[in-house]
Amino acid sequence: MKKTTKFLSLAVALFAGLSGTAQAADPSGFKIGTDLVSSYVWRGTAIGDSPAIQPALSYTFKDSGIVLGAWGSYGITGTPRYQETDFYATLPVGPFSLTVTDYYIPVTGSANTDAFSFKGDGPNNAEVSLAYAQDNLSLLAAINFAGNHLDHAKYIEAGYKVYEKDGFTGKVFAGAGNEQEYAASTGGTAFKVVNLGFSVSKDRYTGSYSYNPDTKQANFALLASF
Repeated sequence: MKKTTKFLSLAVALFAGLSGTAQAADPSGFKIGTDLVSSYVWRGTAIGDSPAIQPALSYTFKDSGIVLGAWGSYGITGTPRYQETDFYATLPVGPFSLTVTDYYIPVTGSANTDAFSFKGDGPNNAEVSLAYAQDNLSLLAAINFAGNHLDHAKYIEAGYKVYEKDGFTGKVFAGAGNEQEYAASTGGTAFKVVNLGFSVSKDRYTGSYSYNPDTKQANFALLASF
């Protein structure tokens, strides 16, 4: 994240549609995998300046569907290399899912790199998010509630599947955020559109183009999931 999911991050799972068929048939138990990305782009902003490897491990409890998981992003190059280690818990309720995420991003040379420190000078930030997915529509709302971002920055995003043919899936998305966390040009309470774009997926591959109207920067990233 910028101070950094997607999400999935959870946003990747929500908007790129990369769930495997085996998981769909029996979602309970462990799931392990990794993504390789040409560039780590999170909610309209490029993180770091190199390709990254993004491992993931999760466990889904049978019947309840509750998920506990860990996710990370580690730059392949760079001085210093960007490192992020996240832990999350998700509670599904019908088409909705409630997720609490701890983003841990240690900064080289920082006096406080404690993985469990939520002080203002610490490397952690906690977020709660609510996601909705039904048919072609996906919605996400998130707010910071603890850690080094005490401004309670908020982010909202909508996605819609517009194409599905020959194994290809195309989606469009739009996201907005506030405070310094997202709307860097103002740092205020007003929401700014920070993430407009589209993604196309086939098999384990996803290409995603995004434009941030706030910073006037564009990014294109290719993701391969294993």
